Amino acid sequence: MAAEGDFLMRYRAVSNKLKKRFLRKPNVAEASEQFGQLAKELKQQDCLQYAAFCDLAMARCEQTLFNAPGEALALTDAARLFLLSEKENRALQAPGFDEHLQAALNCYSFAIKVYIEMNQPVMAASLSLELGNALKEMNRPGEAIVHYQRAAELQTQQPIESLLSMGEMATCKILTRDYDGALAVLTEMQLMCQERGLQLPGTSSPVGAFLDIVAKCEISRVLLLMLLEPPPQKLLPEHAQTLERYAWESFDPHSQGNYTTMACQEKDTESLKSLQPELW
Repeated sequence: MAAEGDFLMRYRAVSNKLKKRFLRKPNVAEASEQFGQLAKELKQQDCLQYAAFCDLAMARCEQTLFNAPGEALALTDAARLFLLSEKENRALQAPGFDEHLQAALNCYSFAIKVYIEMNQPVMAASLSLELGNALKEMNRPGEAIVHYQRAAELQTQQPIESLLSMGEMATCKILTRDYDGALAVLTEMQLMCQERGLQLPGTSSPVGAFLDIVAKCEISRVLLLMLLEPPPQKLLPEHAQTLERYAWESFDPHSQGNYTTMACQEKDTESLKSLQPELW
């Protein structure tokens, strides 16, 4: 309580300096520096939420000074501190209403907006990805999806990074049992690899990291199609082509994928059990 009282007293002292005086402009730069110093001290004392409030005050000062990089940095620091505070509360199983998580989401959102306005999509995407990872780690995959999607959209100039973000989005859809949604994302990823990936001269086959992503997508798509079992009249052409490669007519004795699809078609659960370690 003593630390809380000291924090409030010093916070108000700095805030009072920002109030307009007659014929005197407030020294916003000095106030920003003092809020930053107070945030560092509170962080060292493990008072994370109070440190986050100081970073927020610092961000407002930087906004007044039209210093967008400083504002984005302060907002990011505040977001991470609020998130750490939320994780600590969860570890202690303390009752709450996710107020620190909500504060973190707001700070991340404002920081991303500032980076977009600064024409720095890479920084904005990294924060979207960071937030998605945090929500996924906190067992909130449904909420993480929109942030992975935003990261992928911001990474259009970096196709590999965009595909990795889409992969995280597909994983979250599987975790939330949205198998149709996951299948759609994985199909889009595979098409994107074929359209934008590096290719060998004279071929349409992607190479390098793009080829690895295509392989992972195809495995997941085949497994999802066997799980969903869509009727032939509702099977999209691209999904039908994928399944045809693993049908009886295309049998390859060296392909584990062929054996798996045939075992599924025959409802041979014992064969599937024996194939599982081979697939892993």
